[in-house]
Amino acid sequence: MSTSIDDNLAVQGQVPKHVAIIMDGNNRWAKKRFMPGVAGHKAGVDAVRAVVETSAREGVEVLTLFAFSSENWRRPANEVSALMQLFAVALQREVKKLHKNNIRLVVMGDLSGFNDQIQTLVHEAQEKTRDNTAMTLVIAANYGGQWDIVQASKRIAEEVQAGRLAVSDINEAVFHQYTWLNEFPAPDLMIRTGGEQRISNFMLWQTAYAEYYFSDALWPDFKEQEYKKALAAFADRTRRFGRTDDQLKEASDD
Repeated sequence: MSTSIDDNLAVQGQVPKHVAIIMDGNNRWAKKRFMPGVAGHKAGVDAVRAVVETSAREGVEVLTLFAFSSENWRRPANEVSALMQLFAVALQREVKKLHKNNIRLVVMGDLSGFNDQIQTLVHEAQEKTRDNTAMTLVIAANYGGQWDIVQASKRIAEEVQAGRLAVSDINEAVFHQYTWLNEFPAPDLMIRTGGEQRISNFMLWQTAYAEYYFSDALWPDFKEQEYKKALAAFADRTRRFGRTDDQLKEASDD
């Protein structure tokens, strides 16, 4: 179900319903310690656990983590191989914990790029947790924001060609229904760790009205304390969605 801007009108002090995070800095964390890059990715798993646990405690409904972009295949072959192994192990070990804590797992992206083992593990994990209701954890893997928009456009074109959709019916709400995560609220807060200030082709459509927070902490160091700084910063912001402060006040008074 799509969510309108009015449904998302937020006031100061609110916890974001949907947090999206670009987990950056694993390689630099490892390099600072004279360790191979894969050691940073392994250390990053602890940060994932901490952020998931904190999100659940704080009342976040959806947490989306950018684990592997469609551009990450360009990285050195040994690093990509290690990441795939780590992904498979995480799917095997962590899903039981998620299920025990009533957390649903969704993997967002082009799964056809992964080997049969990972595709099977993803399918099993999603099926096992599909009815869980405490929180949804979305892992973006082999995902890119431009790819998301293109695949939505192709599906819409197919619907028009088949006569199931008229061109005149296409608007933002209709387009949204063909993108990933259309059943969830749009991200309220987008976080990037590692000190870089760009969004690297992540959820370009869905984050049109997100608040952005950039942390200098490298991802393995982004634990509960750093995450709560981001949540506190969000709580101090007023989200206008094109409106004035007076209009927001009038809306809150009604």
